[in-house]
Amino acid sequence: MGTITSRKRKDNSTAYTAQIRINRDGRTVYQESQTFDRKLAAQAWIKRRETELSEPGAIERANRNGVTIRRMIEQYLDEYEKIRPLGKTKNATLKAIKETWLGEINDSDLTSQKLVEFAQWRMSEKGGGVQAQTVGNDLAHLGAVLSVARPAWGYEVDPLAMPDARRVLRRLGMVSKSKERNRRPTLEELDKLMVHFFEMQTRRKAQINMPKIIAFAIFSTRRQEEITKIRWDDLDCARQAVLVRDMKNPGQKIGNDVWCHLPDEAWAIIQSMPKKEKEIFPYNGKSVSAAFTRACPLLGIEDLHFHDLRHEGVSRLFEMDWDIPRVSSVSGHRDWNSLRRYTHLRGMGDVYSKWSWLGVILTG
Repeated sequence: MGTITSRKRKDNSTAYTAQIRINRDGRTVYQESQTFDRKLAAQAWIKRRETELSEPGAIERANRNGVTIRRMIEQYLDEYEKIRPLGKTKNATLKAIKETWLGEINDSDLTSQKLVEFAQWRMSEKGGGVQAQTVGNDLAHLGAVLSVARPAWGYEVDPLAMPDARRVLRRLGMVSKSKERNRRPTLEELDKLMVHFFEMQTRRKAQINMPKIIAFAIFSTRRQEEITKIRWDDLDCARQAVLVRDMKNPGQKIGNDVWCHLPDEAWAIIQSMPKKEKEIFPYNGKSVSAAFTRACPLLGIEDLHFHDLRHEGVSRLFEMDWDIPRVSSVSGHRDWNSLRRYTHLRGMGDVYSKWSWLGVILTG
């Protein structure tokens, strides 16, 4: 049974402390107390808590030491990284979240209100001043952890906390999907890049062959991280195809190996590469990205990312009047919705049919 004791505060008001003590076999197995300003509130609390604690397993759950969000994330990164390695972005995001104040919250204390507060903090100057898309990504990655924390590890996570928080934040405009880019390089911009990188090669022969990399990215529609993984053993000469290993996919980033057709221009670029290493483009992917990123502002090219070359390649195939199945056989997309995001047409026909740089690239 619960008991209530009263005491006078310094301001002459009365405080009512409600206490619950549960004994089994002559020993106390659980006790809890809380202070109220009104006796009726203390009585109501005792009645509610005694009803809750009478449920099977309630005392055991109440006695357990809570686990923090930080520990949950660490367990997720440790266990799931062994089964299926996570993407770099998800890994980095979760590691950053666990170092914030949210990481110190216990599992049973995580509420939709706390998640909304975290989103608001992330968008504030103290939390990094991030955009709604980043908040959406943060919650999506954290949601993956919470979705397994209760059923897999038995942690006391409210299954409605995340969906309720996301519903509120959507209404407030504080979470959103990433904006679709429609940026494509112009031929003039590609001319600048080719001149720049050919000059770099003249000065330093050991440089990454960026002209071939850039052209191959366009004609093959391959991502930067995919290009540097391709091996000579991954080619199927009979089908003029390449096995793209670990192709990026929202549901499966590791072990998602896909055969993709290589258009004639991309195939010719591969055949022009020397067979000195097991990889066709034996370069460090980060170095390729860094070289491209440094060159663009130097040449006065604004807001162009290496990934935009894939947009260019996919859009080019549609401009050449290729149908969806044929384009997806090159790009590796599984459905029209994801393929549509890479399609920004400028007209019809192949603007690269008389591109003078292709011949230079093949002999360079």
